[in-house]
Amino acid sequence: MGPPESSGDAADLEVSGLRLTDHAPPPEVDDGRVDAEAAADTPGRRRCWLCGSVRCGSSAEPEAKKKAPCPGLGLFYTLLSAFLFSVASLFVKKVQDVHAVEISAFRCVFQMLVIIPCLIYRKSGFIGPKDQQLFLLLRGVLGSTAMILMYYAFQTTSLADATVIAFSCPVFTSLFACIFLKEKYSLWDAFFTLFAITGVILIVRPPFLFGSSTAGVEKNYSVHLKGTFAAIGHAVLAAMTIVILRKMGKSVDYFLSIWYYVILGLLESIIVLFILGEWSLPHCGLDRLFLILIGLLGLGGQIFMTKALQIEKAGPVAMTKTMDVVFAFIFQIIFFNDVPTWWTVGGALCVVASSTGAALRKWLQSSK
Repeated sequence: MGPPESSGDAADLEVSGLRLTDHAPPPEVDDGRVDAEAAADTPGRRRCWLCGSVRCGSSAEPEAKKKAPCPGLGLFYTLLSAFLFSVASLFVKKVQDVHAVEISAFRCVFQMLVIIPCLIYRKSGFIGPKDQQLFLLLRGVLGSTAMILMYYAFQTTSLADATVIAFSCPVFTSLFACIFLKEKYSLWDAFFTLFAITGVILIVRPPFLFGSSTAGVEKNYSVHLKGTFAAIGHAVLAAMTIVILRKMGKSVDYFLSIWYYVILGLLESIIVLFILGEWSLPHCGLDRLFLILIGLLGLGGQIFMTKALQIEKAGPVAMTKTMDVVFAFIFQIIFFNDVPTWWTVGGALCVVASSTGAALRKWLQSSK
């Protein structure tokens, strides 16, 4: 047998118990290389598949590419989120014996039970950075007020009308971002805003513009008008909440912002209920079940929407989120036997087109 050609072969012979003869001494071996190669045989250390060395840092085999998320998974999460939010809205509409503020309080309680363990696990604390506490307080108050107004709108006007008007939130977001964050507000943004306002007018159908045609809108037009203004208030406050979240950026944990939203929402609901004297537990077992489901479905919708934005671009998500309106129309027809008028359909198209256009334009600008 001829002399070994490499130190690796010599090491193999030594390990197998075959000594090298004195007249054929082994060549000098770099101690560092021996240590590295010996370490390569230990678990978790592999040689480079190209050069055979450990030091180059490559694996024995090419690293598998990071598994990409399933195509369309983000859009599926968006669709699922829209469905969960729509079902929760349906239950809010069904629970007529419980005030909208009380529904908000129950939802805050159920979300609090989930958020507290998350904050403890993530060690985020319950107060937040000093320089962000004012923004967190504003986020909590404005967000919880927006939720109360939305629930009131669901109870006092049709499901489709309230959902469509609330969908105008992105248009107001662009306007407030221009005012408070100094973001650019172009002619396109102004056009989308006017288009959304046109859609809202078609849905509200004020008598001074439409005359007596509003007689068949609702049994009580004044109640319908209150619900409409509540939905508009929700869109405005939700837009301000989004601007505040943008201002805080990633300096605040997402769960901490939800914590402020939940705890301040609960306090606000208790104070308002105490003033109105509307606090009462639902007598019907079905209403109690609806309250539990509203909290769980709302939380589920938030989780899936967050997951969707993590793995999918904002533009496709904004387009898929228009299914909120579709589900609202379907549920209104099926469960309430209330077919929307052509005015509502036209207004819905205007609002959805303007909101989707505004979101897509922001996405295209950020992707350049």
